[in-house]
Amino acid sequence: MRFTKMQGAGNDYVYVNCFEEKVEDPAAVAVKVSNRNFGIGSDGLILIMPSDKADVRMRMFNSDGSESEMCGNGIRCVAKYAYDHGIVSKKEITAETGAGILTLQLFTGDDNKVNKVRVNMGPPRLTRAEIPMQGEPASQVINQPLNIMHTTFNITCASMGNPHCVIFVEDVEGFAVEKYGPLIENHEMFPRRTNVEFVQVISRTEVRQRTWERGAGETLACGTGSSAVTAACVLNGLTEKKILNHLSGGDLEMEWSEDGNIYMTGPAVEVFSGEIAL
Repeated sequence: MRFTKMQGAGNDYVYVNCFEEKVEDPAAVAVKVSNRNFGIGSDGLILIMPSDKADVRMRMFNSDGSESEMCGNGIRCVAKYAYDHGIVSKKEITAETGAGILTLQLFTGDDNKVNKVRVNMGPPRLTRAEIPMQGEPASQVINQPLNIMHTTFNITCASMGNPHCVIFVEDVEGFAVEKYGPLIENHEMFPRRTNVEFVQVISRTEVRQRTWERGAGETLACGTGSSAVTAACVLNGLTEKKILNHLSGGDLEMEWSEDGNIYMTGPAVEVFSGEIAL
């Protein structure tokens, strides 16, 4: 199987051009290629596919083989691959995902290669039914208590096509992400599990995020998570609607626009290409 390794703010995936390649069992392939000792090494597998609804289609599989609806950092790299490898020739494209069809603006450097992508991530979904979460379907979860191992966290939850639970902490660098992340991810309140973002507010326009990603553990960045964090910051009155989010692998420019959509701008980088025997 031919592949290309790409990363967006350190959130790295193995990409396969399914205009040319066929992947029979993507869940199993995701587990194999993601292994950092015996595979290629990545947070998961992303398939770049034809679509009858958009310019391209993205399917994303976590390192444990589970399929996710969307990946914000991943979709920027899909856009870069599609343009740089001639699948598309325009600088505003659409991509079909499990969370719907998204619009992406592509920015190129002097070499006419895409180096930055702005994604319309759509509006945050805030009701329990949309996230999904247990409880009153139409209610929202904003700064509500959740008890984990004799510790109470105030959580704010949203879906960006996939579920997110945002928790604000005073010192994110010293926070025990690996201890609490999996407990919250698998909490019975979240029937499809959840991604968890631990966030430190630096100023009204700046935050620092660490992510425990559903099915992958702690990752260097999460674009849908950064979008959920943007909404949570505003809903809790902690920041402006336009912020710079510092993630472990790099920075994302975020904006909850007046049109109700959240826009994410960040890097997309091709690392290397190769072949792997399956």
